[in-house]
Amino acid sequence: MQSFLENWHQAAVTTLGLFWMAFWAFALGYLISSMIQVFVTRERMRRSMGEAGAGSVGLATFFGFISSSCSFAALATTRALFAKGAGLVPALAFLLASTNLVIELGIVIAVFLGWQFVVGEYVGGVLLILLMWLLVGALYPKELVERARQRAREAEGSDNPGEIPDWKQLIRSMAGWRRVAERFVMEWKMVWKDVTIGFTVAGIIAVFVPQAFFQALFVGSGEAEPTFWQVLLQCLVGPIAAFFTFIGSMGNIPLAAVLFDNGVAFAGIMAFIFSDLVVLPVLRIQAQYYGWKMALYILAVFLCILVASALLLHYGFAALDLLPQSAGGESVTGRDFFKVDYTLFLNLGFLLLSLFFFAWRIKSSGLPSLDTDKPSDRILLALAVSALLWLLIGALLPV
Repeated sequence: MQSFLENWHQAAVTTLGLFWMAFWAFALGYLISSMIQVFVTRERMRRSMGEAGAGSVGLATFFGFISSSCSFAALATTRALFAKGAGLVPALAFLLASTNLVIELGIVIAVFLGWQFVVGEYVGGVLLILLMWLLVGALYPKELVERARQRAREAEGSDNPGEIPDWKQLIRSMAGWRRVAERFVMEWKMVWKDVTIGFTVAGIIAVFVPQAFFQALFVGSGEAEPTFWQVLLQCLVGPIAAFFTFIGSMGNIPLAAVLFDNGVAFAGIMAFIFSDLVVLPVLRIQAQYYGWKMALYILAVFLCILVASALLLHYGFAALDLLPQSAGGESVTGRDFFKVDYTLFLNLGFLLLSLFFFAWRIKSSGLPSLDTDKPSDRILLALAVSALLWLLIGALLPV
């Protein structure tokens, strides 16, 4: 019993620590999303990102590069771009870039995994975008895309383009920033349950599930030269492992280090890292944004390109004799999350901004509703509340 309580406490602390690592990225992504929704008109977005040309895709990739590395926040920003008139390919390019090409993600990968994985992450991010461009271009469901765009616009609310002032005037007005605050709160409202459950499950798995379980999932792990079929199978198992350990593109890097330390191949680990956009919480949010058919279409596209990219990276690195050798990854549960570093100051800054926006929104429009009309929403709310209770009790347990 004492051992269980100790593990419970460690799981709760791990969950809180992982969220502490990612909070500022969440807030930054939602701030960018809210500003895009308020200040960028649909006509301006159509001109800059309306078609799947090289310029539009390049611009979307650049915007993603300077944006958040948090998957949930990137989803919200992508929906804003898509609803404002961006083409499907540029919108998905932004989503892929904002979770694979950002600087802070490379820093975390370098700390936990090494330079080869940093190169693989950035080169792989470009591969993902190029392969997505080719695949969507070949299999473009025009009617499905238009229905999804209409749904996204309805979720965003009416732009009233004839009444919206120039963005330069709006960005200097109190009314404009009040709308940003309202959108910021609504973005958090939409995903807080998924985030709470996802991070809690990740902490539980990190503590209670033995590492041997993950090693057993990846056939051929630990072998010096796994066969092509073993490497391919590891690429396919990567998304499955990510499904059970999903905590976002930043938080899953320590778990990737656990896999690396247990001999999983370079391709399997890269597939695992790339899989932050093909798991259930993300799928559910995509379905809320665009409908289930469009969400499943995006899921299928991402699954295909991440497996192909992981394979290309693995054998490309092998041809150049650059495949990394397994070397002691740091355990998630052994990481010192709460310390004085850049994360502390970024979190404090974005916490103050978030509290200000929440207070402003409550003063102007009242508390947001919980949206419990659907049975699925009520179940999710119950699970999220249960997760919060698990974290509260576990964190306070004396050990």
